Amino acid sequence: MPPDLHTQPPPPDTPIDAGSQALSEALKSSFAVVKVVMVLLVIVFLASGFFTVEQQERAIILHFGRAVGEGEKALLGPGLHWSWPYPIDEHVKVSIAGLQQVRSSVGWYAVTPEQELAGQEPFAGPSLNPTVDGYTLTADNNIVHSRVTLTYRINEPIPYVFHFVNASNAVQNALDNALLYAASHFSVDDILYRDVLGFREMVRTRVTELVKDQQLGVTIEQCSVQSIPPRQLKTAFDDVLKAEINRGSVLSKARSYENETISKAGADASSRTNLAASQSAGLVNEVASRADQFQKLLPKYRENPNLFVQQRLTDTLGRVFTNAQDKILVSQAADGQTRQLRLLLNREIPKKPEEPKP
Repeated sequence: MPPDLHTQPPPPDTPIDAGSQALSEALKSSFAVVKVVMVLLVIVFLASGFFTVEQQERAIILHFGRAVGEGEKALLGPGLHWSWPYPIDEHVKVSIAGLQQVRSSVGWYAVTPEQELAGQEPFAGPSLNPTVDGYTLTADNNIVHSRVTLTYRINEPIPYVFHFVNASNAVQNALDNALLYAASHFSVDDILYRDVLGFREMVRTRVTELVKDQQLGVTIEQCSVQSIPPRQLKTAFDDVLKAEINRGSVLSKARSYENETISKAGADASSRTNLAASQSAGLVNEVASRADQFQKLLPKYRENPNLFVQQRLTDTLGRVFTNAQDKILVSQAADGQTRQLRLLLNREIPKKPEEPKP
């Protein structure tokens, strides 16, 4: 019978040489190191998902590009948070207290950042180059250079982050629109000199309306506007400004002289009116006093008119000739005829002048 296969003894072990055994042990050690390294890499990979949100920030986790949560629940408050590392998850931080800033240079001439920092102004050239130089058109068909710096705060992070590819560019476009819109409603003199605050306020109002209509989720904090005339016409604008200043000085002097003259005339009129009123009051009082005196003397006159006339005449002449040495009174004759009075003023007969002796 053939031998039972299950009862056959196992084949003898193949002898392994020392080199193969050393290689096997080295591979086992390498696999152990690789396992440790992979575990460490996994730990590092998972640990890289931790991130910190500051007190003035909010964070949003994007899971394969989609926000985790809806509405306010998608916003992560201050503290330590974790999400799957990139490319599974991605977190976006948005500052809700920090101020953001954009500048509109659509109406400004070409200048490099280096020149801006150094305070250097590029060469103006003989004329405006519309391919590189920005400008704004005014309501009176003039050209002026204007630029606006806008400071805003993010108050709705979700629309700011998800509704636009780049919300900062959307704010920039709204600011450019507001600058050009406001410039078209003001004259060049108003923009540069007369109504600078009104021009700035219109730019701010316009950009606020656009931000609200587009639902950018930001709040405008500050808006500053700088405007200058075209550099090629700087001398002409300076002459106009000098003329305006001279005109204002002349008008100011004229108004000052006008006010002084009116004030003097008013004071003179008031003085004359007061003097006339005083004289009128004095005259009225005098007439009233004389009328009262006449009323008192009238009964005496009616009793004896001739005697009354003689007494009044005597009193009057006495007052008139108070300082006279000699007083001669010639009364009227009984027949009513005037009496003649002859006076010898020089009692000595004048002597003839003596003839000169030969």
